[in-house]
Amino acid sequence: MTFDRRLVILSALSTLALPQVALSDDAPIKLRELYNKDKSLSDLALSREGARTTFEGFMAPPLKADAGFFVLTKQPMATCPFCESSVDWPDSILPVYTKRVVDVVPFNVKITARGVLMIEDYVDPDTGFFSKLRLVDATYDH
Repeated sequence: MTFDRRLVILSALSTLALPQVALSDDAPIKLRELYNKDKSLSDLALSREGARTTFEGFMAPPLKADAGFFVLTKQPMATCPFCESSVDWPDSILPVYTKRVVDVVPFNVKITARGVLMIEDYVDPDTGFFSKLRLVDATYDH
């Protein structure tokens, strides 16, 4: 009888763990987890292609007023990384495309962005900004 009781308890515990597994898919991914050390895309990034995914980071100053996208960075940037040649380009960035004009959030306020991760070469028609991956149909909050 002891074995049967253990089996029932283990079955019950594994059933309780299932919702936690589902919740972990919505846990924010760190921008650094998108890339391998050799700067190639990680298996995690490739596995999330086409899926709604959540990231945390900071909004870089926008390229232009009334932009439809912003760049999420892993650390706050007080200056536009595209505007000053002396500023090193961060190695962990993610362009975030929204359905509406971006309301700028102060550079030092952490935000959460959620959207569909797309992996393909893309040139923004308004700015000429090139990206290999981006978040589309995105929302963000702080």
